[in-house]
Amino acid sequence: MNDEVSVSDSPSLSILYGRGEMPVALPKGASAQVIRKPKMAKLASPAAAIAAALSAPVGSPGLAELARGRRNACILICDITRPVPNRLFLRPMIEILMASGIPLANISILVATGLHRPNEGKELEELVGDPWVMANVSVANHFANNDEDHVDLGVTATRGTPVTVDRRFLEADLRIATGLIEPHFMAGWSGGRKVVAPGVCGQRTIRTFHSARFMEDPLAVQCNLAGNPLHEEQLQIVRRIGDIYALNTVVDEARDLVFVNFGEIIASHLAAVDFVAGSAQVAVSRRFSTIVTSSAGYPLDKTYYQTVKGMVTPMDILEPGGTLIIASECSEGFGSREFRAAQTRLVELGPERFLATLTAKTFADIDEWQTEMQLKPMRVARVQLYTTGLDAEERRVTAVEIVPSLDEAIAQSIARHGDSTIAVIPEGPYVVPVYAAA
Repeated sequence: MNDEVSVSDSPSLSILYGRGEMPVALPKGASAQVIRKPKMAKLASPAAAIAAALSAPVGSPGLAELARGRRNACILICDITRPVPNRLFLRPMIEILMASGIPLANISILVATGLHRPNEGKELEELVGDPWVMANVSVANHFANNDEDHVDLGVTATRGTPVTVDRRFLEADLRIATGLIEPHFMAGWSGGRKVVAPGVCGQRTIRTFHSARFMEDPLAVQCNLAGNPLHEEQLQIVRRIGDIYALNTVVDEARDLVFVNFGEIIASHLAAVDFVAGSAQVAVSRRFSTIVTSSAGYPLDKTYYQTVKGMVTPMDILEPGGTLIIASECSEGFGSREFRAAQTRLVELGPERFLATLTAKTFADIDEWQTEMQLKPMRVARVQLYTTGLDAEERRVTAVEIVPSLDEAIAQSIARHGDSTIAVIPEGPYVVPVYAAA
């Protein structure tokens, strides 16, 4: 946890929006407490750091030794919603696998989409980030709804979660997950075991993870692994699969690499979490009646579905009855048709009746879990959205208040609550403010 928080009266405030930044202007006499991660040292040579991580791993032999004698390898990458620097590490990893005897034709990359849509065409090229990899390696998407693509491994011992895993990953001789370590509003932290489960699990596994008995658990929150039911189920699943290795990355606000490690999936993930936890969580000495935040810009703010994450993250410093204002471009629109249907039900039923429809379900309907998460800030405060990317009907079923001007919304909130100091979180859900009274 870190308490390096700056205070500013500057008119040059901005938050991440789309592929750039959006200026934030304050009314006269107002001030902003800007909450961001402390500066993290950029790696002077990312290539050297990646090479060192692959040769000196956490809890396992180096990649070259792991690859010797293996017939094939499957590498998982996250989908487009996470800014993982795949361009930096995929080719070096593949070249090591080849040098250790695995034929290039036997190396594959699988996009761990979970239940998200596939990444294809130019978007897939952007995601992989390396033309050589695209030209020489098989890159495919995971489809959770294709039951025939998955192997049934039974159920978890603790909570009876059905375990179905993409056979392309499960049956690979060498299994590697890659990803980004950042706060996650349900699983505690992203990356590592989460790239596998739900990343390449079947729809029954994913829909169980997102049922109300998990989602409403008070320990299924950001930056918490202790007793977190999602994390515990994920650990059971990766252990049931067998040996899995992971390359974990951390990036700064400019999306530059600041940390990388490699090794056994659980041990290396925990080591990466230890590194980033002190930066991602920021201690704040007061709560605020007005919070202005973002959806972290591109690629996370491509859809309203992902925007919900930015509404949940600052709740610990949000004064009950206050106003949470979030800016998200939503350049790709709303999200899946299932999410739109869930949001429509929320508008029709209201929050209490909508939640009541979820509690008895063993399997959550696809993407309704994001609507369930949206209820959490709505219970605490007024939620307002500034966006340039949704049509009139989509704006209606957000179930939050749409504001035409970010600056006007800020001024009105300050006047409404009588508190001239607001909180501004430029990087949205990648920063977790924690209330720590002075």
